[in-house]
Amino acid sequence: MTINISEEEKILKRIPFEIIILSFVIGLASLLLLTPLTALFIFTGGAFSALSFIWLKQSVSRLFLLKSGETGDILKKMEKKGDRHLKEEEPVPIFQSAFFDKKKALRSALALYGIRLVLILAIFFIIIFFFSKNIIAFVAGFSTMVPVFLVEAIAGLSRMKQWKS
Repeated sequence: MTINISEEEKILKRIPFEIIILSFVIGLASLLLLTPLTALFIFTGGAFSALSFIWLKQSVSRLFLLKSGETGDILKKMEKKGDRHLKEEEPVPIFQSAFFDKKKALRSALALYGIRLVLILAIFFIIIFFFSKNIIAFVAGFSTMVPVFLVEAIAGLSRMKQWKS
């Protein structure tokens, strides 16, 4: 790919804001035809979607890439043992480090992902239980991430000079 890492980071930072903005716009538009509570649920669904995306992004980045500046003592131990090829801000894949147990890290990541999924389901069940008529509005807001991803993917592909290598 010709898109560099800084461009990808810009996109990943921009996506939650775009999700919130799109859900806000859809919520405002729904005020013309629906109740204010429905518009609020559309916006709330988008906000939960953005929070879920941020949490997932942080979990995945913690699992696969640690900045060596965050490892502190571990980096110093590695430098003493002769691994001087690591620079201060170079990403260190967690699965390639000798100081982390791979199975333990994977179990921890899967547990956090499971907790995240349970919390999302709990929110849906609370809304179903107390506001059953507005669950579709919440799902519509929560689903705003799909068109945002689609637009970002199309924009990213349009910036690429060569599609096939």
